[in-house]
Amino acid sequence: MAYQLPADHRSRPVAVIGGGTLGRRIALMFASGGAEVRVHDRSEQVRDDAVAYVEATLPEVVAARDGAVAGSVRGDGDLASAVEGAWLVVEAIPERLDLKTPLFGQLDRLVAADTILATNSSSYPSRLVVDEVEHRERVLNVHFSMPPQQNAVDLMSDGETNPGIMTFLQEHLPRYGVFPFVARRESTGFIFNRIWAAIKRESLAVVADGVSTPEDVDAMFRINSGAPAGPFRMMDQVGLDVVLDIEDHYAAEDPHLPEGPRRLLHEYVDAGHLGVKTGRGFYRYDD
Repeated sequence: MAYQLPADHRSRPVAVIGGGTLGRRIALMFASGGAEVRVHDRSEQVRDDAVAYVEATLPEVVAARDGAVAGSVRGDGDLASAVEGAWLVVEAIPERLDLKTPLFGQLDRLVAADTILATNSSSYPSRLVVDEVEHRERVLNVHFSMPPQQNAVDLMSDGETNPGIMTFLQEHLPRYGVFPFVARRESTGFIFNRIWAAIKRESLAVVADGVSTPEDVDAMFRINSGAPAGPFRMMDQVGLDVVLDIEDHYAAEDPHLPEGPRRLLHEYVDAGHLGVKTGRGFYRYDD
């Protein structure tokens, strides 16, 4: 039976799997467009924190968008309950294929026939998460950066994605305050992340080589680009463990990449200084 695009999607929920830094922000954006959002995470504390973040931030995001109507959010510890009836499921768990691959197999068996299954992976093409998926035509990358401040979204096929899904998401995602761009061929890092990876890597190299400091690099970056934050401050926000995982993945594909940036990241990660979430990274966050 041929795949059919989601019916009555405006009256159906969106499920986000993973309530961490990006998962809760993804949930926020869908809630800001009036969606009923369910956040699934194995950790009750993470679920509660994700819901609290969305509920606290939602009024401000809705107020900033003309005509926006707030939706709702709830945490759900049961995966089957979280995805029941959803038109879209977005996976936002750690960057590990040994976690993502079985999860997508589970999702493929649990969800409705027309549900779109998306990975928010920042480095893995969706082709790599579908080994246990029967209906690969409904799987793709939908990569969010750091909403609600950075709202461009990469869309990329798993090689078998129904082309109608790309058109459907291009048409409907802007309702939630995010704006999709299609990668026209498979690309590790998609569109923006490939560009951003080069900026991060060279910034790390400048500090690893003793040429400058994180503070000075960030200050120059802000002055010259007009951006509100520099590369090191932004890496702290993402989490240095996540940044290192991504760099390791790039290095596995391209062994010619310099080692200095990864060595510098290892110094911080091995010391437990992961950025904002631990109170210390390249900067201190005593509050």
